[in-house]
Amino acid sequence: MPEETVAARDAVEQRVLDLIDPAEIRDLTLDLIRCDSQNPPADPDAPVEAAAVRVLAEACERRGLEVRTDDAAPGRPNLTARLAGTDAPGLLVLAHTDTVPVGDGWTVPPLGGTVADGRVVGRGASDMKGGIAAAVAAMSALRRAGARTPPVTLAAVADEEETGIGARAFTAVADGAAYAGAIVPEPTEMQTIIACRGDCYVEVEVRGRAAHAGDPDTGASAIYGAARLIDAVRALHEENRAHPHPLLGPRTWNVGIVHGGFGTAVVPDECRVSIDRRLLPGESGARAVAEIDDVLAALRLDGLGLTSRAWLGMEMPGFETPADHGLVRTAHAAAHDAGAPVREVGGWTAACDGGYVARDLGVPAIVLGPGSVVHQAHRPDESVAVDELAVAARTYALAALRL
Repeated sequence: MPEETVAARDAVEQRVLDLIDPAEIRDLTLDLIRCDSQNPPADPDAPVEAAAVRVLAEACERRGLEVRTDDAAPGRPNLTARLAGTDAPGLLVLAHTDTVPVGDGWTVPPLGGTVADGRVVGRGASDMKGGIAAAVAAMSALRRAGARTPPVTLAAVADEEETGIGARAFTAVADGAAYAGAIVPEPTEMQTIIACRGDCYVEVEVRGRAAHAGDPDTGASAIYGAARLIDAVRALHEENRAHPHPLLGPRTWNVGIVHGGFGTAVVPDECRVSIDRRLLPGESGARAVAEIDDVLAALRLDGLGLTSRAWLGMEMPGFETPADHGLVRTAHAAAHDAGAPVREVGGWTAACDGGYVARDLGVPAIVLGPGSVVHQAHRPDESVAVDELAVAARTYALAALRL
């Protein structure tokens, strides 16, 4: 590249970086935290994402971005904010506006939005309202600097923490050809994550025959049948340890909910088991259901007077982007140039919406954002460092310029 071109590029990048204000990112993060978007909400009839989307829409419009909202479900809006650019495929920043419930153990008001020791504290600070604010600041700086880039789109979707209705609604209408790559600003401590496990829930119902507990042999206990299934699932989990993915470890099984019976003196005629199955890239929820079907067939519960059925309750696909892909190389270098710690690319054992755009749109994806999924997300006194928010904004701006 000619020396003059390099100098011009560097000047544009510096002009953009100079327009990124950590205080601006901090304040937008605080505004978003003060919007209650717990999912599921304490009041089942309360809107989840609506308040946060209103605040985000106003913030994006004030910064000159093109804003659109569409309901992924009644009262559950998705937001897209777009910075127009050249005709080339652009950058997608895929975020979510919901958070997990507040929970107990906080030492500060969880929805108050406070700053202490250089950190923004509150539910969603790390997962992922800070990442959203950083993306908005990056897009604003690019616009104000007059930088010529392909389009940059922020998609802030609903329901990531539960069943992914927002991401599925987005991918149902989006054009994958419009995007050269997607960055998901989940909390990775600004490490570039190129592989991510998916997740699915396999629901199983075991049905038996009720009887008086004084003569239990005249009944057929659905709970005893479910107990056999639970032991078999635990054995499956142990078997999978021998076949780890190099970045993500093995596929895993976890029985999360067991619900059966309606009286201590009654042989239970029904038991429901809810199983979490973490998916490796390329695996499907249908495969997980088929594995449970095989287990149920091997258990021969019909010989005990029981019937069973399994079905898919939720599916969030995993993904993997090659380490030498242009998106990975560009974003990884941008993060280092923006001040992130120098680390190798890695894998993430959590799940995120990036799998939907990778699977359904064919858009390469990475996870790269401020905060820590291990030490902050889903915990009391969740927080993120203001300095790290600024690093994230600089990273997203440089990635958009260079992609």
